[in-house]
Parts: sequence; structure tokens; C-alpha cells
Amino acid sequence: MQYFRLVLQWGVFAAGLIFHSYSYAEHSSALSVLKIYKTPTCGCCGKWLKHLEDQGVFHQAIDLADLSATKKRLNILPRYQSCHTGVSEHGYVFEGHVPAKFIKQFLKAPIKGAIGLSVPSMPLGSPGMEVGKRFHPYQVLLLMPDGSHTVFAEVKRYEEQF
Repeated sequence: MQYFRLVLQWGVFAAGLIFHSYSYAEHSSALSVLKIYKTPTCGCCGKWLKHLEDQGVFHQAIDLADLSATKKRLNILPRYQSCHTGVSEHGYVFEGHVPAKFIKQFLKAPIKGAIGLSVPSMPLGSPGMEVGKRFHPYQVLLLMPDGSHTVFAEVKRYEEQF
């Protein structure tokens, strides 16, 4: 009886490990871990990281005193820049306060030839830039390697970000 109980416990334990491994592998293949380059003193960056976390986007924050070399290396032109830069494991960039919803959408079906997405500047009410109930509509831009862009998404209301 004791032998049977031990075999049963090990079987349940092994099944749990297999399920956990399958579940993690399925999730990690759907969405990569982003490396987020930011300055150590930026408060809105921390709020944006919390937004990513709340939406199930895994990330690793890397503090740098100066981000200009990183943005230049990633071909993010000044007109598309903001206060932080995310990079997926496949090299796609997510510049500024891009909502997790659009990061997931892009990573699920990357657009051929694009380098990533940007929310230039720091729009009031975007993730990480919340100030009460104030909100300014903004665009999420699809960045191309030649410096051009198209509109990936228009966010007209706060609720459309989630």
C-alpha cells in the first residue's frame, strides 16, 4: 500500500512537471522576453513596465545613463524616439509607451520588413503616462528600416489600449 501511494505521488508530480513545462513553452513561444533600455531615474518607465507586467509581457529592464547610442544602433530616428526602448529576442523594437496589446499583436504576426513599433514622445494617458482621467489620442507607428513609417494603430480612447 505504501509503495502504491509513493508511485501515485511521483506520477502526479511528474504529470505536473510535464504540464508546467508544456504551458511555459507554449507561452514563451507566443511572446518573447523584451529587453527594456531605460534611464534609472525615469518614473514613467517604471509605470510602463508595470503595465507590461500586468498584461503578461515578460521583460528585463536595463538601466543606462544615456540611451542615444542604443537608439542609433537600433535605427530609431529622433522623430520616433521616446524615453525607453524595448527589444524582442528577434530584434524588433518597441519605442516609447507602446501598449502591451499592440506589442503582443505585432509579435504574434510580425510585419515583413518592419523593425518594430513606436509611440513617439510621451502622450498623456498612454500606459505609464496616466494623469488622472486625462487622455490625448495618439498613433502607434510601424517603423521601417529606411526611416519611413505607417500607422499601425490609432488610439482614440483610453480603453482602446487594453
